Amino acid sequence: MSAGDRAPAAELGLLDATMIGMGAMIGAGIFVLTGLAAEIAGPAAILVFVFNGIVTAFTGLSYAELAASIPKSGGGYAFVRETFDDLPSFLMGWMLWFAYMIAGGLYALGFAPNFLELLHVYGITAAPGEVGALAVPLLPVSVPAAVGLALVAVALLVTVNALSTAASGSAETIFTAVKVAILVVFVAFGFLSAGGGGETSFTFQQFDPLFPAGNSAFSILPAMGLTFIAFEGYDLITTVTEEVENPRENIPRAIFYSLGATVIVYALVVVVAIGTLGAEGLAEAGEAGIAAAATSFMPTGLPIIQNGGALIVFGAVFSTLTALNAVVIASSRVAFSMGREGQLLPRIGRIHHRYGTPFLAILVSAVVMLGSVALPTESAGNVSSLFFLLSFIVVNGAVIKLRRERPDMRRPYEMPYYPIPAVLGIALNLLLTGVLVVYLVRTDPLALALSVGWILAGVLAYYALRGRGEGPAADPTDSSNAEAGDG
Repeated sequence: MSAGDRAPAAELGLLDATMIGMGAMIGAGIFVLTGLAAEIAGPAAILVFVFNGIVTAFTGLSYAELAASIPKSGGGYAFVRETFDDLPSFLMGWMLWFAYMIAGGLYALGFAPNFLELLHVYGITAAPGEVGALAVPLLPVSVPAAVGLALVAVALLVTVNALSTAASGSAETIFTAVKVAILVVFVAFGFLSAGGGGETSFTFQQFDPLFPAGNSAFSILPAMGLTFIAFEGYDLITTVTEEVENPRENIPRAIFYSLGATVIVYALVVVVAIGTLGAEGLAEAGEAGIAAAATSFMPTGLPIIQNGGALIVFGAVFSTLTALNAVVIASSRVAFSMGREGQLLPRIGRIHHRYGTPFLAILVSAVVMLGSVALPTESAGNVSSLFFLLSFIVVNGAVIKLRRERPDMRRPYEMPYYPIPAVLGIALNLLLTGVLVVYLVRTDPLALALSVGWILAGVLAYYALRGRGEGPAADPTDSSNAEAGDG
């Protein structure tokens, strides 16, 4: 076997795998989407996040069974590739690849203003809105500060991932631990402020009534569709299956640990934010809602971190970095898996002879991720949510199809009460997809156009690769391509 054909090294433990999932889920969403959920659903925003966690759990069971049965990197794509024909599996990988890449651009753009705000808190720079353009070294051009920092963040994490899987996994573990600790401090101070008597102290009266006049229980549905991306992340764990020790046992555990911890953290943070500011106040504060809540009840003069608002900004910086690092890992592993299966250029599916990483897959994914920084933030998020919902529907279908066609397949983990979780996963994700599409037709036709355009481009790419003899019909282990990915 040549260096380019070798398998990825298993350098990630259970903790690393769990942190990849939590790092992606507890990302910028907890800071920027709570205000949106409160604006649409009012105090019932707490139910939005809890119900999204329940909906996600059904699909999580499918991912756990498939990951234990098919221990291959590539996540949902690898499972669908094992189960469905060439074109459906290609389009599944094509959608997931794009969704991860543009989510990376979204997280990078979220990192930039938070990093500038952190520098502003310590008097290093002006406020984010007052920072001018940054000059590009060696070129007579300049770019907006936010865009420049976003590009730097992507480039930095791509470099770490390209050089070492272990280093990228360790960075994810450390960054995620820091931001979870920050959110725990936020929740603790929030509950401690209860009964303080101040106008901004925590009180459960902010949830009475749960559905105020003008808000019905059905308002939860569009809010769930628009915030669903906040629970996209546990599936990233399955994109690095072959790089995790004892994957048949550790991948299902990591999925359940990360999803359970994330639901708890989200629920507590939203309860404290609404219980402090009220749903209207949280909605008005928008992306700064969690910081505004922290500033209202946390003490000032904290060591190193001056006040609650600064603490949350600090947490937002780490959150966006961990989410960005997670999707750099995930997008490149989907591309790597597609290349190895012969559904992208075979050289993309090679392991670098020196670094032991899918080097070319990381670089190709990074190019698209850097380009996606130019997309409107809201549209990018909506496209990601739509593609993830569609992919979850297909993954749930793959469990059912595989059970019927290969009943004797080794399954170290089997979902309880089969096929109820898979059927519920399909039905609920279909419902949220329909709600999201209707919402996008009215409010964001650009997101729909981008989605349809990428799928059509995928169909063209599929047949173009087949025509060149490098598509699904090609042998991905062809020795003529063996050294192509060695860098």
